[in-house]
Amino acid sequence: MSTPYPFTAIVGQDDLRLGLLLNAVSPAVGGVLVRGEKGTAKSTAVRALAALMPEVPVVPGCRFSCDPGSPDPACPDGPHAEAAGVSRAARTVELPVGASEDRLVGALDIERALSEGVKAFEPGLLADAHRGILYVDEVNLLHDHLVDLLLDAAAMGASYVEREGVSVRHAARFLLVGTMNPEEGELRPQLLDRFGLTVEVSASRDTDERVEVVRRRLAYDDDPEGFTARWAGEEGALRERIAAARVLLPRVVLSDGVLRQIAATCAAFEVDGMRADIVMARTATALAAWAGREEVTADDVRQAALLALPHRRRRNPFDAPGLDEDKLDQTLDEAGPQEDGSDDDPDPGPDGGGDGGGGGGVPPQADGDRTPPSASQSDDTSSPAPGSAPDTPGRPAGGEQQPVAAAEPFRTKMLSVPGLGEGAAGRRSRARTEHGRTTGAVRPQGALTKLHLAATVQAAAPHQRARGRSGRGLVVRRDDLRQATREGREGNLVLFVVDASGSMAARQRMSAVKGAVLSLLLDAYQRRDKVGLVTFRGKEADVALPPTSSVDAAAARLESLPTGGRTPLAAGLLKAHDVLRVERLRDPSRRPLLVVVTDGRATGGPEPVALAGRAGRLHRSEGTASVVVDCESGYVRLGLAGELARELGGTAVTLDELRADSIAGLVKDVTAAGRAA
Repeated sequence: MSTPYPFTAIVGQDDLRLGLLLNAVSPAVGGVLVRGEKGTAKSTAVRALAALMPEVPVVPGCRFSCDPGSPDPACPDGPHAEAAGVSRAARTVELPVGASEDRLVGALDIERALSEGVKAFEPGLLADAHRGILYVDEVNLLHDHLVDLLLDAAAMGASYVEREGVSVRHAARFLLVGTMNPEEGELRPQLLDRFGLTVEVSASRDTDERVEVVRRRLAYDDDPEGFTARWAGEEGALRERIAAARVLLPRVVLSDGVLRQIAATCAAFEVDGMRADIVMARTATALAAWAGREEVTADDVRQAALLALPHRRRRNPFDAPGLDEDKLDQTLDEAGPQEDGSDDDPDPGPDGGGDGGGGGGVPPQADGDRTPPSASQSDDTSSPAPGSAPDTPGRPAGGEQQPVAAAEPFRTKMLSVPGLGEGAAGRRSRARTEHGRTTGAVRPQGALTKLHLAATVQAAAPHQRARGRSGRGLVVRRDDLRQATREGREGNLVLFVVDASGSMAARQRMSAVKGAVLSLLLDAYQRRDKVGLVTFRGKEADVALPPTSSVDAAAARLESLPTGGRTPLAAGLLKAHDVLRVERLRDPSRRPLLVVVTDGRATGGPEPVALAGRAGRLHRSEGTASVVVDCESGYVRLGLAGELARELGGTAVTLDELRADSIAGLVKDVTAAGRAA
């Protein structure tokens, strides 16, 4: 086993180290989510934490790490006779993003369960992580079915394996630590809320600090054991401080005044539910114990808020996590203790007045001043007169114009790819998946994971006399077992092709178009899709965002999208074809959905309309599902977007029809086959 990098040798990253240490002092804080760019010691710090954790007493021979002082009465290896426990180091168990369900929760031998009535159970990673650390690198890329299992275990402190009436339960209480790069996509709100704390990390911009990082890393790579030995003294001192803080923790006093500050802070920032209040209280208590104090102060509450609240304030994936620190200080001042009945304080807050309850703490965890594109409004409130030209008066039609803000997003109708896919689990199109409704049975190709009981019994029944069945039990052989086939939903690649030409450049009109695309991006986030963005204007088309799981990155590119110039529609469709061709090679199981946002006009070059038609037929020949969002406005409509949809073999919807509450129709399934005019 490789020698882990010492925790105390990590340079900088104060917030990251503090968040991990507070969980070491008080596991009840609920874990930590580490957000940041690649190469910022996220994984290194998490793996180094295990060496600082106190040893764990366990029942000898128990695969589920039962505490000898209070063994789990439902332990599959129990009941445990009274015996002296043994101590072992706390474990750090890593959950791979691509792990199977059986690897996470454990596997039950269905064949022995049916034929012998024996619960032959092989523990999974949740059993290994019990009373230790469960570490998920790239937690935002974890499949939905694994996220659901983690949520259940985190909520109940136990893991359940249910297979056709046979069940196994074991305790699963662990410190959940996740790392993620926000550029690769965000986390489901349910799992995000399960992390007690969140910290933002980034590479230092200080030259001396970067030099020290490189120097220490090179020294560690040259001689890991020697490097670790040089830091043994600091590691030992930190381990002793954690142990002392754990001893002090039960004696820390959380006064009513401090509790009022915590409740007022959570209410002021409008966090959902009560988990934030509880996590803040536990974090503030751990901070006091870590500082060697027996009473929680306002500084502890402020620090706890900066760690526990930013990720709980997100209302949609485009909101940047973070807190307004001026508002935090004001809230703490107003809710501060006033036992003496005086409004004056000799030590005023940062604004020179108030109760003196705020102040202190770490720098902000993220930029809290960023305005999400969903909340932005156009600065031009005028509306064009009926029948007016689509271009804004007074502006040259071919000139570039400044980006306009997106209109308020709305809930869209679901657009889906026809047929039955086999892509990554999601919530958009029908697919064969491990989870969903049972549609049939097949012989298992590998290990049996989802038994189809009726089909198995039907396959075994004709052979009972030949197998010498004499008792009540059914004689089941391996060849009798049948795997259930299930149908669920998959995530798709939604590639947006957005017309940013002069014909779309009227401010109110482009604001509405951006609002519609933003709404579709929100829908893609909720349905676990990958997204890409191609724009066309002037003389060419550009890939504004290659396919990615980061929907908020697409929203940021959309927000800064300029408009103006001619309409090279064919170039946009051909660029989209190139993007989809590459993605089919990278991920052939993920089916694409092409969403073209345009009024259907094509200008520039010889025969632009005919060329656009040929580009559309190219997509249709490859079976690409498509939909055209018709942005044409005014009393006189040319119907060009509908013509484009027919060339693509898809369908066209107007901006109004795209809304889920529109009375224009029900759910619109995109068809890859051509439709009659």
